[in-house]
Amino acid sequence: MMIQHSFSIRTEGRGTYDITREVQRQARASGLQFGLCHLFVHHTSASLVLCENADPSVRRDLEAFLARLVPDGDRLFDHTDEGPDDMPAHLRAILTNMDLTVPIRDGACDLGTWQGIYLYEHRTRGHQRRLTLTLSGE
Repeated sequence: MMIQHSFSIRTEGRGTYDITREVQRQARASGLQFGLCHLFVHHTSASLVLCENADPSVRRDLEAFLARLVPDGDRLFDHTDEGPDDMPAHLRAILTNMDLTVPIRDGACDLGTWQGIYLYEHRTRGHQRRLTLTLSGE
C-alpha cells in the first residue's frame, strides 16, 4: 500500500522546526505496520534533518557550524537576487538534503531514542514551506 500526504509549515526565519509529531501522526494514521516513510521538502532553501531531540544545543551548534562554513554575504557568491542569505541558503539545503527516509515498524516511524525530524529553514526571514510525506508498506 502507498499513501501520500502534503502539509505546510510556516517558519519564522532561520532555524530548525520540529515536525516529528506530525510525521508520526501520519505514519500511525496510515495503518501500515512496517515499511518506509519518505519526506520531501519542495524548496531549495530549506531542508530536512534527523537530529538530536533532547538537547537544543546540538541544533544551535549545527547552526553555528553552517554559519561558519557558508556565511551570509560572502563575496564569493554571485547569486544574491533575494539578499545576502540567498546563495548560502541554497548551499545549506544542498549540504543537509531535501528528503529523508525513515523505517516504519509496529505502525510508527522507528526513530532512535534521541532522534527527531526537523524542517531546517535556511533563510533569515520566514516562509511557508510545503512538504510531501509518502508512506509505503503493509
